[in-house]
Amino acid sequence: MNYAIRITPDGHGGFDAACRDLPQLVTGGATEAEALDMAADALEVVIAGYMTMGEDLPLPSPAEVGERLVPVPAAMAAKAAVWRAWRASGISKSELARRMDVAEGEVRRILDPDHATKLERLDQAARALGTRLVVDLAAAA
Repeated sequence: MNYAIRITPDGHGGFDAACRDLPQLVTGGATEAEALDMAADALEVVIAGYMTMGEDLPLPSPAEVGERLVPVPAAMAAKAAVWRAWRASGISKSELARRMDVAEGEVRRILDPDHATKLERLDQAARALGTRLVVDLAAAA
């Protein structure tokens, strides 16, 4: 899960970072590298905000000229993927709990962006939603 980030000079010697897909993401830094680092942190915060507000999370669109792809931290990317699958399913948290054979409170924690969830539990939720969680590696930037 990578979002396209545009870095532009801020007019004061620093750099702004913004994301077309997530208009709430506006941050910056003293250098381009710092602005990108801040954008990576902001991605996690903005995605958690969508989840907390119970809103659909916009899918990343391809990068345009002048944009850089910034990955969502792995734990949040996995949780967001399960969130998307749950939202798309149209089922209640109670129904997901029934399918997983767990208490509804456990499902609430799985879907809570502020609660750490083990990968195995996220995979269990994904499978209960008729999907599966896939992990992959990419070269470091």
